[in-house]
Amino acid sequence: MIEVIDLHRHFGGFRAVDGASLKIATGSITGLIGPNGAGKTTLFNVIAGRLKPTSGTVRMDGEDITGLPPHELFHKGLLRTFQIAHEFGSMSCLENLMMVPAGQMGETLWNAWFSRKAVKAEEERIREKAHDVLKFLTIDHLADQKASQISGGQKKLLELGRTMMVDAKIVFLDEVGAGVNRTLLNTIGDAIVRLNEERGYTFCVIEHDMDFIARLCNPVICMAEGKVLAEGTVDEVKNDERVIEAYLGTGLKNKVKEEHAHG
Repeated sequence: MIEVIDLHRHFGGFRAVDGASLKIATGSITGLIGPNGAGKTTLFNVIAGRLKPTSGTVRMDGEDITGLPPHELFHKGLLRTFQIAHEFGSMSCLENLMMVPAGQMGETLWNAWFSRKAVKAEEERIREKAHDVLKFLTIDHLADQKASQISGGQKKLLELGRTMMVDAKIVFLDEVGAGVNRTLLNTIGDAIVRLNEERGYTFCVIEHDMDFIARLCNPVICMAEGKVLAEGTVDEVKNDERVIEAYLGTGLKNKVKEEHAHG
């Protein structure tokens, strides 16, 4: 679904993304790992249109989408979530979801005045879908709760819910596990797997929690210093000497050697 070809993004003399090339297969849950400063979030931002690349190409379903703004990519079904959730805190969880679908009839003054019945019918359909999304994510009990008053993990679920309001094709998830307790992280993982298996969503996930990556992702791509370092199954990547040196550290390197020694 996504093909990234020799992508570069420089900030002055700093090469945050430095010739990265990768593919994200349709229907996959692809993991993206790497040390802090590897260029993972910058890569996401370039693919999702928040940053323009210095050079290189991004394709979606064969179409060149390099440098397209986020709102155009949104209409093509490409969405991303953020490490820090971007909710509307003064609005309820239900209202946060109801705001997502673009081009709602009630957004124009003419329809608000002269097509009230149609506007109301559309609003009820969107409200019903938002309730279904909250139920799918097991947070329907929070429907009327202000988004500012829910936990960090629940906010991550709410962000995932936003992608469901527009039937996204591919979702880029930036550290969904950051600041989330294990129980809620399992709930988020369950939702991602169900969206992938039942609704055909494609995901690319940045995450430092290797247990979470191992449970969800195949393949796994490791970045370091703005480049793709290795790709394969989670076990192949974890046992790659370059990955162990660049990302997982000497402590895990010794652990891996011990595991091999003991069979």
